[in-house]
Amino acid sequence: MEEMLSSMEEAKKEGADLVELHIDSMSFSHISEVEQLLKRRILPVIVTFSLNSPKNSSRGACKTKTKYRCLEVLRLALELEVEFVEIELQVAFDAGLTDFLNKRSTSKIIVSSYVNSGRPSKEKLGNLIACLQSTGADIIKLVVDTVYITDVAPVFDMFTHCQVPLIARAVGDRGLISQLLGPKFGAFLVCGSLGNTSIPGLPPLVSIKQVYKLECINSNTKVFGLISNPVGHSKGPLLHNHAFRHTQYNGIYVPMLVDDINEFFRIYSCTDFAGFSVGIPHKEAAVRCCDEVHPLAKSIGAVNTIIRRPTDGKLVGYNTDCEASITAIEDALRERHVTNGAASLDSPIAGKVFVLVGAGGAGRALAFGAKSRGARVVIFNQRSKALAQAVSGEALPYECLDTFRAENGMILANASSVGMQPNSDQTPVSKEALEHYQLVFDAVYTPRSTRLLREAAEVGAIVVSGVEMFVRQALGQFKLFTGGLEPVDFMRHIVLQQF
Repeated sequence: MEEMLSSMEEAKKEGADLVELHIDSMSFSHISEVEQLLKRRILPVIVTFSLNSPKNSSRGACKTKTKYRCLEVLRLALELEVEFVEIELQVAFDAGLTDFLNKRSTSKIIVSSYVNSGRPSKEKLGNLIACLQSTGADIIKLVVDTVYITDVAPVFDMFTHCQVPLIARAVGDRGLISQLLGPKFGAFLVCGSLGNTSIPGLPPLVSIKQVYKLECINSNTKVFGLISNPVGHSKGPLLHNHAFRHTQYNGIYVPMLVDDINEFFRIYSCTDFAGFSVGIPHKEAAVRCCDEVHPLAKSIGAVNTIIRRPTDGKLVGYNTDCEASITAIEDALRERHVTNGAASLDSPIAGKVFVLVGAGGAGRALAFGAKSRGARVVIFNQRSKALAQAVSGEALPYECLDTFRAENGMILANASSVGMQPNSDQTPVSKEALEHYQLVFDAVYTPRSTRLLREAAEVGAIVVSGVEMFVRQALGQFKLFTGGLEPVDFMRHIVLQQF
C-alpha cells in the first residue's frame, strides 16, 4: 500500500491528472487495507482488479477465491465513490453489470477487454466495441497487442465507431503512437509511465506533459514523425515539438518504429499524416515509396524527408542530410582557416581526400555532397562499389581503414552507427590512425561527444558533432513540414539546451 501511495505522490508531481490502481498487484490480507488506500488517494483514480494478471493467472485452483476478491474490491470502490471503476468484460457478463450500475453514486463504470491473440482486424475490433457498448458502461476500454505499427491503425478507426468514450491502448514498442496520437482521434484519456520506469508502448509521463503537451492536440493537428528502426534514440521529438509550439503551428512529431516502410505508407495514407523524417534503415527504400523525388535526393538514392502534398496527397521525397552534413564540415574548416588568416570563398573540401565510413542513407548523402565540392571520395565498404563509382571515388575493405595513409590532412566522416548509444564505447577507427586527419565528422549524435570525436580532438583534429548535422537537417525538414517556417535561432537554442 505504501508503495502505491508513494507512486501516487510521484505521479502528482509529474503532472498526472489521475492514476490507475491495479489492486490485483497489491498484497493485502484484508479488504480494509484497500479501503485505507482509497481513502488516502490524492488524485482521482481508476480502480481495477484484473483476473488475468500474471499474479492471478498462476493461482489455478484459487480462481473462485480471486474472483470473489475482485468483486469485493470493485464493490468497495463504488461504495467509496472513487472516480472510475474498471470491470473486465468477462466479469461484467458473469457478475451482471446491472448490479454495479445500480450501486454507484458518482463513480463512472469502465468496461474493458484485452485482445492478445493474433493481429486483430478492423471487423473483429468493431464487433468487440459493439459488445463492450452493449454492457451499458459509461466508458469502454480496449487493450490490444501489436506486432507491427500498422496494427494500431484499426484501433484509431474504432474511435469513429464509438457511441461512448473510448480508452484505447496498443501494447508494445510499436504501439506507442496509440497514446501519443490518441487525443487527435478522440481518446478519453492516455496512459504514461512514471519516472524511470520503461513500459513498452507507454510514453513517460514527463514527456507527455513537457515534450508532446498532449493537452494541446486536437482533431486538426497534423501528424509528423520519424520512421526508423531503432527509433528510441531520436531527439527529433524534443526539437520539432518545441518548434511547433514556438511557431504556433498545429502539429505533433512522434517516433514511429517501422519494420516495413511500404506497408506503413499503404496503411497510413490519410492526409492527417502530413510529413515524415526517415532514419535507419529506410532511407534508400523510402525513395521507392515516393510519388515524386527531388532531383538531389534522386541522385543520392536516399530520402530523409517525405511530405504528403496537401493538394493531391502524393508523397514527395527530399534529402536534407546532404547540405546539412557538408556545410557543417565546410563551416568548421573555414572557421579554422579564418582563425589562421586564410579565408576563401572556395569549398575547403575541394581537392581533399574524403574518407567515408558507412554507405547507408547518410553515407550516400555525404558521398554525393563531398563529390559536388570537388573532394576525392574513398568509401570503406567494399559492397559499395556502385556508390563509389557514382561519385568517381573508390571502395576499399573496412579492415584497411586503420592503415590507410593517402595523405595527411584528410577528412574522415563516420556515417555508420558505430559508437551510437548504447554502444558508445565503440569507435570505427583507432586513435593512432586519426593523426592523419585534419577534420573528423561523426553523424552519430547520441552521445553528443562520441569516443571517435573525443579521440580525434586529443590528437589535434577539428571535430564536428552529429548534433550540428542534426540541427541543420532538422531545420530543412521543419521548413518543408510547415510550408516555410524557419525558426533558426530557436531550434539552435533547443539543441544546445537539450542535447
